[in-house]
Amino acid sequence: MLYSGRTSGGIRLIPVRRLSQLDPAARKAALGRPGALTAEVMKAVDTIVSDVRDHGDSALRAYAKKFYKVKLDALQVPPSEMETAERNLTQQEQGALRSALENLLRFHKQGVTRSFEYAPVKGILVGRRFVPYASAGLHVPGGGSLLPSSVLMAAVPAVVAGVKEIILCTAPGPDGTVAPVVLFAARIAGVHRVFRTGGAPAIAAMAYGTASIPRVEIIAGPGDRFVNGAKRAVAGDVTVDFASGPTELLVISDGTADPRRIASDMVAQSEHDVSASARLVTTNAAQAEAVARELSDQARKLPRADTIQKALTKHGMLLIADDMASAIAFVNEYGPGYLVIACERPLPVLDQVRHAGSVFLGDMTPVAVGDYGVGPNAVVPTLGDARRTSGLSASTFLKSVPFTFVTKDGLGSVAPMSSALARLESLEGHLASIELRQARHGH
Repeated sequence: MLYSGRTSGGIRLIPVRRLSQLDPAARKAALGRPGALTAEVMKAVDTIVSDVRDHGDSALRAYAKKFYKVKLDALQVPPSEMETAERNLTQQEQGALRSALENLLRFHKQGVTRSFEYAPVKGILVGRRFVPYASAGLHVPGGGSLLPSSVLMAAVPAVVAGVKEIILCTAPGPDGTVAPVVLFAARIAGVHRVFRTGGAPAIAAMAYGTASIPRVEIIAGPGDRFVNGAKRAVAGDVTVDFASGPTELLVISDGTADPRRIASDMVAQSEHDVSASARLVTTNAAQAEAVARELSDQARKLPRADTIQKALTKHGMLLIADDMASAIAFVNEYGPGYLVIACERPLPVLDQVRHAGSVFLGDMTPVAVGDYGVGPNAVVPTLGDARRTSGLSASTFLKSVPFTFVTKDGLGSVAPMSSALARLESLEGHLASIELRQARHGH
């Protein structure tokens, strides 16, 4: 440990450690996630999923009363509430959400995978058709949280992909309603129906259907470890996107970035909840120590200082790498949801990154602009899923269907190869199906 202590604000600073000197247990902790799906979480999730699958709406109402302390008669938000939601927003608020929507639409339209076809030889046509899922169920945390930006992030890729039926599940507030700002975001983004249920019960409802909530073909959107656990539990019966939450941020630096700016991103992402994790890997010890001091000074000035303090002290880390190669190796082993490359020349570093949900370049790029719709999606894989998949995009909501069309002339071109391989594999039925079509009078 190179640096530790307290400030006058009383918030304990994060220890600074050398990456190369971590013992196996400490390195495992550095790569660990606070939102990991433990056996205890999965046991609780399995109970909820089974209950909703078997008892439908009555289970959803019971969980609303248990988790949110509200009694719900109707689960669906009346369409009239969605249509009139904008009356509760200022023109500035509406304009900000519409601007974010336009940015997201412009970005996601750039990355839509296109169908293709071609003729390798005369008489043969091959290709691939990309088709959207018919229905999508989106989850966005609700309750006491107002996250209209997350509604836009989840809905826009589905809309761009061409999904015909898009529903949104979000937890009701203390009065049993969904905030007008969330409903407004849902309406302008293209969501068709909104339901007042959240967490694991919502995932189960969208996976299996209830009297009120339709069964969908794909489920996507952020949530806590119980949402992620529910996604895993239903993955055999419905397509799911990936684990997305709690928030995780990794900053890597060559020592040139302003410690205040690095700390500001770590503090900002830590205010989401106490399970958020914010970590720095730098090649400069003095920078790490300065960031440690800045974290305390910045956090104690904010309204959510208590949440920030708990997140940083429980899950925050400040690590010193021997060189940038070691820092980049850590990035690719960790696979962060958000990655900040706070380097003098960030683009060459980006070229070496293989696993990250979304990347922010330079210390003048606050992660918050990504949270609020500058273009790239903020619904990103966490819990290491960035090592296996990509963040939410139009491609998430598309399936591909390859096809082959062979005429009599075309069959003559590929029959010798196909027949030879059928004989090689001793599959006489395969061979017969080819030869039958080659016969002059075959039917």
